[in-house]
Amino acid sequence: MSSQPSLSWLTDVSVFRVNQEPAHSDHVHYASADDCAGGRRTLFQSLNGDWQFRWSPNAASRPADFFKTPESAASFGTIRVPGHVELQGYDQIRYINTMYPWEGHTALRPPHIDMEHNPCLSYCRTFDLNPELKDRRVYVRFEGVEQAAYVYLNGSFVGYAEDSFTPSEFNLSPYIRDTGNYLCVEVFKYCKASYIEDQDFFRFSGIFRPVTLFAKPEAHIDDVHAVPVVENRQGRFSLSLKLSYDSSFSGSVSYALADKNGKSVAAGCQQITNENADVQFAEKELGDVQLWSNESPYLYSLHITVSHADGAVVEVIPYSVGFRSIEIKNRTILLNGSPLHIHGVNRHEWSAEKGRCIGMEEMTSDIETCRKNNINSVRTCHYPDQIPWYYLCDTYGIYLMAETNMESHGSWQKMGAVEPSWNVPGNDPLWEKLVLDRAKTNYETFKNHPSILFWSLGNESYSGTAIRAMNDYYKRTDPGRLVHYEGVFHKPEDKKYISDVESQMYAPPERVREYCTSDGSKPFVLCEYMHCMGNSLGGMKQYADVFDDCPHFQGGWIWDFIDQALFVTDAATNRKVLRYGGDFGERPSDYEFSGD
Repeated sequence: MSSQPSLSWLTDVSVFRVNQEPAHSDHVHYASADDCAGGRRTLFQSLNGDWQFRWSPNAASRPADFFKTPESAASFGTIRVPGHVELQGYDQIRYINTMYPWEGHTALRPPHIDMEHNPCLSYCRTFDLNPELKDRRVYVRFEGVEQAAYVYLNGSFVGYAEDSFTPSEFNLSPYIRDTGNYLCVEVFKYCKASYIEDQDFFRFSGIFRPVTLFAKPEAHIDDVHAVPVVENRQGRFSLSLKLSYDSSFSGSVSYALADKNGKSVAAGCQQITNENADVQFAEKELGDVQLWSNESPYLYSLHITVSHADGAVVEVIPYSVGFRSIEIKNRTILLNGSPLHIHGVNRHEWSAEKGRCIGMEEMTSDIETCRKNNINSVRTCHYPDQIPWYYLCDTYGIYLMAETNMESHGSWQKMGAVEPSWNVPGNDPLWEKLVLDRAKTNYETFKNHPSILFWSLGNESYSGTAIRAMNDYYKRTDPGRLVHYEGVFHKPEDKKYISDVESQMYAPPERVREYCTSDGSKPFVLCEYMHCMGNSLGGMKQYADVFDDCPHFQGGWIWDFIDQALFVTDAATNRKVLRYGGDFGERPSDYEFSGD
């Protein structure tokens, strides 16, 4: 484990994760069957709530040694976690579309950052371990931190992360105590990742998703890969597990797959030895299975159990499994053998009260809005969403385009022109490793969700060998799903290598019709269309006509689901009103374009 953190990592493209646990499936583990049935997550401990906090305008003015002892933070204020610091009285609220936040102030090129104007956020809190976590291997999970995070526990450096929208986990076991633990996180608003997290949204910072401790029992399943396959309604199922366990452990791991009525459709059991940390259950033929779709999101129940040799349960993992197929035949995307019709939206995670720091209430409301308005698909623009969203989409039958956390349009879109002289990730081998890590994390975390039909490489990041490597990774690792990318539109010669579909933005209906009636080789989707700012979807009928006439046009995702606007109290009327980009005095800004 690296023990010497360095601020040079902020601009070193070769360093993007330090001491992080490998990405793995998003399953939840329980200590017993009763805990599982009751939803009691006794092996987890939330660290959400009030933390001590100090905001500094740059690294030079930060309290550099605050991580050493709690007394070092005696003068700190408090802040709510999770939450954006900009919505809690610190720093400048800023909305930008394409430009980087420093444009017009400092001339920079990747991977450089203006450290004089790079805010540093110092978080700390103390905690005692819950009794159920004591005498076990203990880890911490940060589900979302913008942007570069250095983690410390009890004065020791633990690790570093900078992928803002995927979980980062660290092993705390070498440093943790039963009581009086002192956890610190030093967050920098900008790093080299800012060049590829240039999404069209409000630029926030801080710990904006939940923080959780969790304990692993003496034998623990680190990763679950459930593989349901269906052909002509005939199902097959296999299961791969990665385990970690104490050398003295002796026992078994078993699984049971059941339908909604509790009827068993598959089961298996294997002994755990020091030689089989990776457990593979052979594929089983299931016969007729119920298919998963938007119209009928049928889910089977999977339970995985780790047991001692004497039968005592060590760990239980529940999961849902959906059988569905997705493929392309004759330029047509087929779901379960029938043409796929996409009536989708692009969805930023958003609340006018809390920004991107949303919870189950907002997610459930968004799902209900989709169902009530016949929206059957969501593109997670332009980053992975919170984990519960994928489970909701499985349950309610929402087709997902699961996007990798990457957007770099500020590096190649210059005043509306395509000028990729210094675009990233481009053809740079170091940037390629960085974005491949993001693709791998996206896949490994969400690979078991039937709602995901497409892996998306990112948004508006031009083309290059790094993009092609991401495409190849997804195709090689998960041939049972489709790969999407629109940015290659600007470099047509790369289309033969990248993306299973012809994807465009805002193409007029006549251009869509022209492509779909030509000799093109791919089905056509509009990853963004019907830009809603100020027009309430005027012109939708023209696209619907093409959709009805041309089977190779399979639909698209409207831009977008919800206005990015924030409630503020108007000083003159004392009433809550919505404010958009530019209303907070920020420059540069793209103003009311946030309300689109």
